[in-house]
Amino acid sequence: MRAETQNIVNAIEKSLALLAQRMDWETAAYRLEEFNARVEDPTLWDDPDAAQKLMRERQMLVDAMDNYKGIKQEMDDNIELIELGEMEDDAEVVKDAENALKALKETAAQKELEALLDGEADGNDTFLEVHSGAGGTESCDWASILARMYVRWAEKKGYKVEMQSETPGEEAGIKSVTYKISGPNAYGWLKSESGVHRLVRISPYDSAARRHTSFSSVWVYPVVDDNIEIDVQANDIRIDTYRSSGAGGQHVNTTDSAVRITHIPTGIVVTSSEKSQHQNRDIAMKALKSRLYQMELDRRNADINAAHEAKGDAGWGNQIRSYVLQPYQMVKDLRTSFETSDTQGVLDGDLDGLMGATLSMGVAGMSRADANAED
Repeated sequence: MRAETQNIVNAIEKSLALLAQRMDWETAAYRLEEFNARVEDPTLWDDPDAAQKLMRERQMLVDAMDNYKGIKQEMDDNIELIELGEMEDDAEVVKDAENALKALKETAAQKELEALLDGEADGNDTFLEVHSGAGGTESCDWASILARMYVRWAEKKGYKVEMQSETPGEEAGIKSVTYKISGPNAYGWLKSESGVHRLVRISPYDSAARRHTSFSSVWVYPVVDDNIEIDVQANDIRIDTYRSSGAGGQHVNTTDSAVRITHIPTGIVVTSSEKSQHQNRDIAMKALKSRLYQMELDRRNADINAAHEAKGDAGWGNQIRSYVLQPYQMVKDLRTSFETSDTQGVLDGDLDGLMGATLSMGVAGMSRADANAED
């Protein structure tokens, strides 16, 4: 076997070892037997919530075991084909098997990352907010670029993207936008994107073509599903309606259909301005419950709590990632030191490398202080 092919096999075996460790392969078969025995219990569905949780946990284990066994079997089969092709001097067989191993390496690496998405809410849909920060028009333009980047990423994943609300900038771009992104592990993938993102570029709004630095903040929190109970007291919220701002023209809103809900004990404010007032109330209430649920998750994890509750203003010293377009091309995550010169690819939604680095290092909840220490 060629050295290059052996390196590919070694990478697959490393991914397999991590997959096995993540699901505790030594006890997996025994745990599956226990799950199967409980599933056959005729009283299982006396408690529907507990039954659904059990079925989800069982399916996660089955999927993990199937992924592991499938990758290992395909690797062994192709190694055997290479050895057979070399013995019979059949270059075509060897080439096909080597190409199959290259593709399998990518699959194994992807499954390895997905295995890290086992947090309580990782499998949920998610809300994603982008807010312009320090920098005026520049920052509003940067916020719109960031929003486009995440929409492109979600579309490449096959996720559904629904705009919940948007506030346009006074001259260009957006002041803020909120999306609901729906798909498998949407929150798990995006949760590490919360923080301040910095852009350095030659300003298209500066007649002197000077270099400008702009900031925008991103906040990600999970959609609360039916299995999670969040109690919101009526006397704890204030609901305001207002006229939604838009681009004008014949479709501009002329009624107070947009909804703003303020949660008085926490100061959380959520808005929805895309549909009728009744629908906006429903959307905003779901967003509020999701934000409150995120706070509960934060309290359970000190690192995530530091990242969200001490987030601070979108400006110098608070950034988690820098996007430099001038005088050189570089995107660098300050928490993991992962960097790439493919700035256009990143801004077009190629974010898996950046997200994968945070998942691999377990820094999704790293605080800004930790990130800044590495800047």
